[in-house]
Amino acid sequence: MDKFRMIFQFLQSNQESFMNGICGIMALASAQMYSAFDFNCPCLPHYNLVYGLGILLVPPFILFLLGFVLNNNVSMLAEEWRRPRGQRGKDPAVLRYMFCSMAQRAMIAPVVWVSVTLLDGKCITCAFCTSVPVETLGNASHPSLSQGEMKRVLARIPCKEIYDGQELIVNEVAIRYLRCISQALGWCFVLLMTTLAFLVRSLRPCFTQAAFLKSRYWSHYIDIERKLFDETCAEHARSFAKVCIQQFFEGMSTDLEAARCHPPRKAPADVGEAAEKLLGITDQGTMNTALKSWHRCKPPLHLHPPALHSINGLAGGEQPPTHPPVPQREMVAYYSHV
Repeated sequence: MDKFRMIFQFLQSNQESFMNGICGIMALASAQMYSAFDFNCPCLPHYNLVYGLGILLVPPFILFLLGFVLNNNVSMLAEEWRRPRGQRGKDPAVLRYMFCSMAQRAMIAPVVWVSVTLLDGKCITCAFCTSVPVETLGNASHPSLSQGEMKRVLARIPCKEIYDGQELIVNEVAIRYLRCISQALGWCFVLLMTTLAFLVRSLRPCFTQAAFLKSRYWSHYIDIERKLFDETCAEHARSFAKVCIQQFFEGMSTDLEAARCHPPRKAPADVGEAAEKLLGITDQGTMNTALKSWHRCKPPLHLHPPALHSINGLAGGEQPPTHPPVPQREMVAYYSHV
């Protein structure tokens, strides 16, 4: 059990690297899926384009959504975007930073799928086989073929076993022509995505360093605050359940002891510690009010002077030096300058 806890803590502390690894695994899986995918072009004039472009674009969209679903920060972003302003304002730059960070990771697998598909060339061959320039590559003067019949013959180019237009254009010539165009588009797409990734990762912090650092800091703060709030709620729920169960059994024990004329037993020490952790919230209505208040009116990001005093306290258990009391007007002026 301790080993699993250590692994979980390691993954939690290295969440960004872990998510990048998951996106890389999804990218490799998408490439393997395409290599194992049985591509069957319908070889019909009105269906080739829809089928080819569908295989090229629909799976990347699904992989893009999966990249968001597997990211734990999606719910945090939605919660931060939809929550009421209350006492704490919402910074659009922080929301944009969080969305862009998730989108960059989610784009890895779709980019790999599109790149592999274009470099393979089957989708482009199926989608645009009816657009092969017969005047340049084939026999444009082939008699007794209308425009509709020519489209029907060209639509069978990806299906060698049923292709019957060798006199119009050689099957291998058309396939090589379309595959060459598809591979050129694939390498251009890879170059474009690599260039965009370089610009986003390298040049953006150079032009807006202060805004970039601010957005990254508050993005991390929102994530950590949410985790600490969940941990505090779990600890409070545990203490609440422990005290509630203990009081139930104490009531049962008191009734039994009163019937037998024995004094009731003393409550254990751990239950007393659990009662101290409740911080005065000891009923369901108060807890519901506190949770609603946290959602509707989060506390402002400004620590009170006592909290700052406790944070800046001396290490080693030493007491800070005492000072004479400061008048309230001077204290307000001091913190307003700070």
